[in-house]
Amino acid sequence: MRLAFRLSYLGDRFFGSQQQPDQRTVEGEVIGACRRLDLFTDWREARFALAGRTDRGVHARGQVCAFDTPAQDRAREVLNLQLPRDLWCTGITEVPQEFHPRHDARSRTYRYLFSDPDLDTDAMDRASRSFVGRFDFSRFGRVEGKNPERVVREARVFREAGFPIFEVTAWSFLWQMVRSMAGVLEAVGKGEAGEGRIRELLSDPSGPRMPPAPAGGLILWDVDCGITFQEVPVDHRTLDYLTFFRRHHVLMGRICHVLQERDG
Repeated sequence: MRLAFRLSYLGDRFFGSQQQPDQRTVEGEVIGACRRLDLFTDWREARFALAGRTDRGVHARGQVCAFDTPAQDRAREVLNLQLPRDLWCTGITEVPQEFHPRHDARSRTYRYLFSDPDLDTDAMDRASRSFVGRFDFSRFGRVEGKNPERVVREARVFREAGFPIFEVTAWSFLWQMVRSMAGVLEAVGKGEAGEGRIRELLSDPSGPRMPPAPAGGLILWDVDCGITFQEVPVDHRTLDYLTFFRRHHVLMGRICHVLQERDG
């Protein structure tokens, strides 16, 4: 049987999502938990896959993974007990055998949380609308031989709990593209760049790439694979861990708050 899982994690202690030798990664932790539970032995034979990569320090609220397992009930009941407290499953569902979370993703949504409450959110929101459409995003991401054209479906900046948040949706993004978009928007919010700066950069893709904003503010918010998840209870260790950050750290506390929005 093939199962899909919706995962959340705090990225500050992960060296990204993809497996790396001698490094703590999201894939490594999930695969390790599955092996301990005898959900599968070989991740390749189980066709384990994530919907997309996240870099070191990037968080997720709606990452999706899938794998084959004969132990459906065990996966539903105890996976969260084996996962570390900064990585947790919030949903599970059975999917067709051909399902692949990366190939079947209809869209991906990211949010970037800015730490400066004094940014001009209205100017940032107006500027963000210039991202919507099909453009060459060479100045906003690492191309590395890929097609630099991307289609952004939605982009906005809004304020929540007194802080600006950038939200953007597309089918796919270049590496570090959202962080570079956020960096330009922050300059607009500080008055260091005009609202037309984004149009200028998109109209001249041959110039230097914009530097990315820090990874710690970025959240993979949602991956739409056209499936509905059954909610999974979160382990008390994770809830206590998130509560600690919400009480004692400003930015990480906000990250933990939004990651828990679905879960209460």
